Amino acid sequence: MSQMKGRDILTLAEFSREDIIKILDLADRFKKERKKFIYKKILSTKTLAMIFQKPSTRTRVSFDVAMNDLGGNSITLNSTEIQLSRGETIEDTARSFSRYVDVIMARMQNHNEVSVLAKYASIPVINGLSDIYHPTQVLADLQTIREKKGKLEGLKLAWIGDGNNVCNTLLIGCGRMGIDMQVASPPNYKPDRGAYELAKKASEKSMNNIEVIEDAKEAVKDADIVVTDTFISMGSDSQRTERLKTFLPEYQVNSDLMNRANKDAIFMHCLPSHRGEEVTDEVIDGTKSVVWDEAENRLHSQKALLSLLLLDEYSC
Repeated sequence: MSQMKGRDILTLAEFSREDIIKILDLADRFKKERKKFIYKKILSTKTLAMIFQKPSTRTRVSFDVAMNDLGGNSITLNSTEIQLSRGETIEDTARSFSRYVDVIMARMQNHNEVSVLAKYASIPVINGLSDIYHPTQVLADLQTIREKKGKLEGLKLAWIGDGNNVCNTLLIGCGRMGIDMQVASPPNYKPDRGAYELAKKASEKSMNNIEVIEDAKEAVKDADIVVTDTFISMGSDSQRTERLKTFLPEYQVNSDLMNRANKDAIFMHCLPSHRGEEVTDEVIDGTKSVVWDEAENRLHSQKALLSLLLLDEYSC
């Protein structure tokens, strides 16, 4: 198994199947023994800097609490509060931060900016969401799926709706972990081509099926997990009317669509949800929904990720 200390996580493709299992195993342990690890303070000498160009609820709070629980420090910076807003380059910001803190989590408008930050930083950089990828969300998703289904390999996941950053990263995660994934999206809202190719390459080794189609009813057939996200991602507000006309009603996850999946299928959503658009109240609040466990697992999976990126050898 490869050493994870000091590595960046920008797309999830940086981690092997064995790496991801190691993160998930540790995340499960953190969840089970939370009070014990709060007492141990294993990150007591470490500081996380968080840069936000986009609004955040779960990413911001879960990373902040994760560092606090494990004894570390966190600094939250809106991009308008630092010199990036006045023309300082990302390269110079990366070099400066590398002298002050131990790890950077960046939530950026453009994925290239996260990549440049990682290139010039001498410390680990975590992509906390960009326009193309959201790897920390998918680590929590994989933890939740394994927690609810007892395994990952051999399951089928149906993604319904916009082929956005979470969808792109789930493709890679499913490809790595042997989960069949069918994406159902309208023609002009397919996943990123680069993400799809990474997923297909990973799936060749895992021997699972990765496919992008248009028919939502076909995608949920025999699905163990049904996942969606808002049709109007951050930065797409001006397209709201056009997007709703495109996605509704065919790509709404409602009871009728969920009932076409396996009887014991679970429903997932990274949140925030736009109830009545991509999902109905009866589904997100229903017995098949695991969205709150999914949200909680952001905390545990990020604790595991931070520990493995920052410590020479994790043992306790």
